Amino acid sequence: MTYPHMLAPLDLGFTTLKNRVLMGSMHTGLEETRDWNRVAEFYATRARGGVALMVTGGMAPNKEGGVFPGAAGLFSDEDITNHKIVTDRVHDAGGKIAMQILHAGRYAYSLECVSASAVKSPISPFPPKELDAGGIEKQIADIVTAAVRAREAGYDGVEVMGSEGYFLNQFLVTHVNKRDDEWGGSYENRMRLPVEVVKRVREAVGPDFILIYRLSMIDLIPNGSTWAEVVQLARAIEAAGATILNTGIGWHEARIPTIATSVPRRAFSWVTKKLMGEVSIPVITSNRINTPQVAEDVLADGCADMVSMARPFLADPEFVAKAAAGQAAQIAPCIACNQACLDHTFSGKMSSCLVNPRACFETELVLDAADEVKAVAVVGAGPAGLSTALALHERGHKVSIFEKASQIGGQLNMAKQVPGKEEFWGLVDYYQTMVADAGIDVRLETVADVAALADFDEVIIATGVTPRDPAIPGQDGPNVLSYIDVLRGKAPVGDRVAIIGAGGIGFDVAEFLVTDDSPTANLDAWMEEWGVADPADVRGGVAAEGPQPEPPVRQVTLLQRKAQKLGKNLGKTTGWIHRAALQMKNVKMVGGVNYERIDADGLHVSYGEARENPSLIAVDTVILCAGQGPQRTLADDLIAVGRTPHVIGGADVAAELDAKRAIDQGTRLAATI
Repeated sequence: MTYPHMLAPLDLGFTTLKNRVLMGSMHTGLEETRDWNRVAEFYATRARGGVALMVTGGMAPNKEGGVFPGAAGLFSDEDITNHKIVTDRVHDAGGKIAMQILHAGRYAYSLECVSASAVKSPISPFPPKELDAGGIEKQIADIVTAAVRAREAGYDGVEVMGSEGYFLNQFLVTHVNKRDDEWGGSYENRMRLPVEVVKRVREAVGPDFILIYRLSMIDLIPNGSTWAEVVQLARAIEAAGATILNTGIGWHEARIPTIATSVPRRAFSWVTKKLMGEVSIPVITSNRINTPQVAEDVLADGCADMVSMARPFLADPEFVAKAAAGQAAQIAPCIACNQACLDHTFSGKMSSCLVNPRACFETELVLDAADEVKAVAVVGAGPAGLSTALALHERGHKVSIFEKASQIGGQLNMAKQVPGKEEFWGLVDYYQTMVADAGIDVRLETVADVAALADFDEVIIATGVTPRDPAIPGQDGPNVLSYIDVLRGKAPVGDRVAIIGAGGIGFDVAEFLVTDDSPTANLDAWMEEWGVADPADVRGGVAAEGPQPEPPVRQVTLLQRKAQKLGKNLGKTTGWIHRAALQMKNVKMVGGVNYERIDADGLHVSYGEARENPSLIAVDTVILCAGQGPQRTLADDLIAVGRTPHVIGGADVAAELDAKRAIDQGTRLAATI
């Protein structure tokens, strides 16, 4: 497979990009470590992987503009010297890199945050201070200074962040900007700030420096920009001196998902396509572009001049090089889970990647050739076992995988059946390709025992989990099923369902049962479900009638013992999506429940420690999703005969299925054997 559009060079006049792929900005937390060798190696690894141009995580132009206290920026000569370590390493690797200048405005997690008006963000506890004319001038000057310092530090350009609801975006819309001076009121006044910033930056850095402006093409908030305003701003930004326009989609406070796995691939490329021909500078499109073929199709369809992919370069830094070499099947896929990237970012942790725990840990998690080649048995071909086996093979060990099922993938084979988790099909396919290409000995439909493992130097137990027994009277009845039977399609499910357990699996099973055709596979259906409209028809692209999902195919009640909000422990940046999706399907969510018994009439429950209000939930089917326990019988058998197996993944800790932890744990173990 070739990708002529994606791999074509892009002439910017004063410089040429070697292909049409941008690594979009991601805040990783690396710059805040002050370990500049580590920062440099992260970006250089992606440069060696063939990406044409990278954009750093957002660098604050000043203290009040930082996303959080202590956010990185170029504030001193020492900062310039440190960032030059990064840019030199990237250039030595044959890449180009731009620095994103990000002023958070009212999104800043700080008492010092500032904005167009004193309108508090719904996602921050701090109300911003309204800037006066002098304060606005200071912000412009500080952004310009940051751009000049970026050039001094060796960056090939800057990206001015003007989307996602950050500072410049806040001035554009009446949702935030309540001013009546020259910076508010008419749209010409409201767009004055971003245009002035771009004009002043261009004047300061000169003509031969890449200047990207990240423009919000669809705000996905009430009172957002109209399409006519988007076009007007784009033309003004071009005239002010921008080299490229990059696409921003949705504000952070928007209640419409934009990059999670349930969002269809290339879901917003149609928005960027509307701008093609309205300006003469290159336009970049973004969001949920995660394979070379999707990128190629977007460009071939005339949706943009260039594609931006961010998290796919966490999953596989060699994305472009593998595509160019005809090895697309070997690209570790970004499944848009958010678990190790955005969830970490918004929790103040170092970002990484579920499928590639070496991301952001390139100098720490190193898979060098082993000093001694060993025969290693890996028992279990779920994500923990597979990632461990591949890492061991990379280090030169002789690996054999034992798997009792007829296929590899473990719990991934159930996850991929859930509407909105279709990306897991690609992850299983990737593992199949990599294991086959590595020539790893895979023994399917084989139950390993102590005798079978006797000749191996090391044994790794990755046998996963077993469903926890909730010990409910009547649970052995014909109307009671395990989540495993349901997701594997082995048992019929009635029209009225009670799901016992509201962890991640419970939510997945509920989604599986209320959905017939997954909207993730149908962009029009997905847009209707979430209420996304054309900004040419309605301000901000938010449909006036709101979300219009398909009716649920079953009546579902989701229950848990804990008297707390259901889904409280789901992903930090995706939990709200899962909760909203089920609410739109009229799933009833009940906490603080005691499960008294199950009979032919349904599930009998009571509430609270006093077991009050006994009642019947009349259902046809009860599904058990009451947690898991570690499946470590084999590990115990090995220990009993004097062996010392390594236990990883769910077999080690089964509090909640956690592929992120399992893959990280297995890869780190492989680095030590």
